[in-house]
Amino acid sequence: MKKITKIFTFLAIAVLISCSNSENKTAKKVSENIKNPTNKVVLSSEIEWEKLNPARGDQSPQAGTIWGDRKGTVATGFLAKFVDGFSSPPHIHNVTYRAIVINGLIHNDDSSVENMWMPSGSFWTQPAGAPHITAAKGQKNIAYVEIDKGPYLVKPTDQAFDNEEKPINVDASNIIWLDSNKTNWIDSQSKAEISFLWEHKANKMLKGLFIKLPKEFSGVIESEGTILKSVVIKGEINYKIPQTEEIKILNPGSFFSSSDKAIHSISNQNDLEAILYLRTNGNISIK
Repeated sequence: MKKITKIFTFLAIAVLISCSNSENKTAKKVSENIKNPTNKVVLSSEIEWEKLNPARGDQSPQAGTIWGDRKGTVATGFLAKFVDGFSSPPHIHNVTYRAIVINGLIHNDDSSVENMWMPSGSFWTQPAGAPHITAAKGQKNIAYVEIDKGPYLVKPTDQAFDNEEKPINVDASNIIWLDSNKTNWIDSQSKAEISFLWEHKANKMLKGLFIKLPKEFSGVIESEGTILKSVVIKGEINYKIPQTEEIKILNPGSFFSSSDKAIHSISNQNDLEAILYLRTNGNISIK
């Protein structure tokens, strides 16, 4: 059984990951003059939606792939959209997934427990083979879902199995944030904050994290890996595309990425903070 209150082991792991990263020296600074930038942007309005579980017909949630191919074998990130009052029957998935609430309230747990509604900015994981239900409450309910390997399938509980992973539910209020005093990934002038969410077991460089940008933030995220995929979770940012100098407004569910060392020029011109989720296999620097 999963409980939001039972997150102490996870939080301890998060602290260890963050401390380890903050103790490592930041890799060589990314050049200000990247000759062939690989930056890409996908606006939430450009995402194409389809049935997440076609077998349920009109009762199926909607899915909008952002990157990868959830029907293929590659790693994938997609949005899942639920109507107000949605509640799935007990089921399993063939693969483990991670998810983040973007809009509304979402419950994901064993069918025998009371609903525990997770608001925007909450994070959870669902192990492959474990029976559970997913429910949603609110006029607009959207979550970002990420898998390391596809395809992403829905199967009945009579095919349940134990893959020895443990589920995690972390309410947004329990996220541990680190400022420039706790990690050298952040320049003190930026006033940004970071939270390390997960680290891949086999590939320790691959990790997921939150970045919180204060209101009136104007700066850059320098990324040094060959993977950087970022989804706006809360707030709204202005993103400057280096290839064209065009400014794109990214609201929740929008996405930017790069496949080599890159500079991501971002500003938050709103009165509210913005929260981004990043998946990357390299160090980053927020300035």
